[in-house]
Amino acid sequence: MKKLINNVADVEEQMIRGLVKSAPKKLRKLDCGNVVVRAEKKADNKVALVSGGGSGHEPAHGGYVGEGMLDCAVAGAVFTSPTPDQIFEGIKAVATKQGTLCIVKNYTGDVMNFEMAIDMAGDEDIKADYVVVNDDVAVKDSLYTTGRRGVAGTILVHKIAGAKAEEGATLPEVKAVAEKVIANVRTMGMAITPCTVPAAGKPGFELADDEMEIGIGIHGEPGTHREKIGPANDIAKHLLDKILADIDYKDKEVVLMVNGMGGTPLMELYVINDFVQDYLAEKGVKIYDTMVGNYMTSIEMCGFSLTLLRLDDELKKLYDAKADTPALRR
Repeated sequence: MKKLINNVADVEEQMIRGLVKSAPKKLRKLDCGNVVVRAEKKADNKVALVSGGGSGHEPAHGGYVGEGMLDCAVAGAVFTSPTPDQIFEGIKAVATKQGTLCIVKNYTGDVMNFEMAIDMAGDEDIKADYVVVNDDVAVKDSLYTTGRRGVAGTILVHKIAGAKAEEGATLPEVKAVAEKVIANVRTMGMAITPCTVPAAGKPGFELADDEMEIGIGIHGEPGTHREKIGPANDIAKHLLDKILADIDYKDKEVVLMVNGMGGTPLMELYVINDFVQDYLAEKGVKIYDTMVGNYMTSIEMCGFSLTLLRLDDELKKLYDAKADTPALRR
């Protein structure tokens, strides 16, 4: 294993400390674990947003803490759910009188631990609720999931729900718009190389030099199938066809996200975007905005995912609203 780290046991804490030091005017770290919150707490008349999950998906989720997005991100060990106690401390640190909404990716451990933390908050009369993101169209169930997995579309839930919260909307209103995003966002990904969890010291799976995994999860979970690697355009077409078959995007405006898995050069992501733009135009899908880069990664995995969010006037306005975080600005 070759990694630019010090001690395996310290990776997550040192990563979080480095993130906070990169944006000290925006972020601070709690003393109770790898929990990042805004440097200045949100006003009490606005809903707070909390998210998180295992480390290894950077810049998710700590990179999205800031104005217009999250108030708190809770990081577990690499690819491991944060504990209920960690999540509860995060909720307590940012809770407002208006309430707290937790945005949870659909993995069994994440959902269970966030539910327990919300129950703990309720015991202390802290108002909190949650939504579960399940945007991956690749597989119905996976190794760690009942139902579809939550992947890169989660970032768009952060963005739009965060904008709604900044408007001073109530907790039910912020939850409703988050659920609207979840209902209208779909993602599918692939990989050509695995990633190595530092604590494991070896790749999580093996692919031959001429193989790719279609529909892979962000923790290296198996996808729909393996096949010989082909041209980028053919791969992107396969992923898009699965997404377009799941929701009717024709004649709708969409946000397109071409997301790198951590080890994919921007050159290749732009090659993919070149085809995707033209293909969606042929299908009658109108691209309102495009995001290309690393938004929800799998450490150093080489691969990409495509995400489409179907917009209406409300979602478009909230997507365009101001955001100021280390990883995303509007």
